[in-house]
Order: sequence, then C-alpha cells, then structure tokens
Amino acid sequence: MQRIKVDIVSDIVCPWCYIGKRRLEKAIEELKGEFEFDISYLPFELHPNMPKEGRNQKEYLTEKFGGEERYHQLTANVTSVAAEEGLHFDYSQQQNSPNTRDAHRLIWLAKQEGVQPEVKEALLNAYFEKGVDLTKDDNLIDVAESAGLDRNKAMALLSSDEGLVEVEYLEQLNTQRGVSGVPFYIVNDKYGISGAQPSSSFVSAFRDISEKTLSEASK
Repeated sequence: MQRIKVDIVSDIVCPWCYIGKRRLEKAIEELKGEFEFDISYLPFELHPNMPKEGRNQKEYLTEKFGGEERYHQLTANVTSVAAEEGLHFDYSQQQNSPNTRDAHRLIWLAKQEGVQPEVKEALLNAYFEKGVDLTKDDNLIDVAESAGLDRNKAMALLSSDEGLVEVEYLEQLNTQRGVSGVPFYIVNDKYGISGAQPSSSFVSAFRDISEKTLSEASK
C-alpha cells in the first residue's frame, strides 16, 4: 500500500488548524485501504511576540480584529463551522491567549516519545473546548501527561531550554518553504496544501499526488 507523508504546520491557538485537523482525519478515514499515512506536526507561532504570561484573549483578539463587533462576528462564525466538524468551541471560557512556544516544545518532545498526535489533540482540545489557561506550565504539563507524555520528561523540558533550538529551526525551515499562514500541509516533502480544506478536497489532492508520484517513479 502506498504511503503518504503529511507534515502539518499549525498552531494550537489557531481555530482553523483544529477544524482542518478534523477534516483531514475524515479524509484519511475515507482513504483507509487505499493509502497509509505518516502524520507529523510542525510548529508555527501565530503570535510570536506574545509575552510569556499571555494576554487577555478577548482584549487581544478585539484589538487584532478591529473592534468588539468584529470579534463577535468572527468568533461566532468559526464556532459555527467548528460545530459542523463535531468540535465545541467556547470562547467564553478562554481567558488568556498564550505564547505557544512551550506548547510546541512539548509537541516536539511528544514526537520523540511516540505520542505526538495525542498531545497535539489534547492541547487543541484544552484551549478551544475546555478553556484551559495554557500560559501556566502546570497546565501544559497536565494536558501533555493526560495524552500519554511522561510527566517528569515534560517538567524537565519546561524547566530547561530543551527543544528550543529544534522548534526555532523547524519554524525557520517552514518560513524558507514559503509557509506564511496556517494550517499548511506539506505532502511527501514536495506538495503544499493551504488552509482548512473540505475533506473532499483532501481526498482529491491525495489521490492526485499519488498518481503523480507513481508516474514520476515509472519514468
């Protein structure tokens, strides 16, 4: 069975990244039996200058979107779209917008430990559906542990600079690849898919890429 590699560039405070994740998962389920998938997550920071202690989320997004009315319009829209994918966003619970670099370091560690998909999902769920304050190290550690990451390893990482160079390198690599927005999907290290595409678009793209790959291999 042909294998397809998908590197997903995303951030844990990006609502469309969570929506895109669900849509991709539906596409993979539909293609089960046609392809096997190797999925990994690469870091992207939507708000790289966010202070370690974060900022009040509503205030920050209101400022970013250009007013409270616009804030309510955009959050209501994305909440509605998320609901269509079985996700239950609750912006009323989210108090703080965090700096996400430490979360990306945990996701990097989770890859080394074989639990990256679980930790990524848990962090997205914690932020968008449970309103967990991810500016707090203890909360990050609790979420990562709940997803199967060793608590002591998570604590050791956050109390050191472990993974920092690696995360920064991956972010720079994504920039060099031309990634300027997320979610972004890099397929077989060669093809790019931008945005939280409908599941059907992912299905079509993977089949097209498979045909191209087989055609190139036969030349």
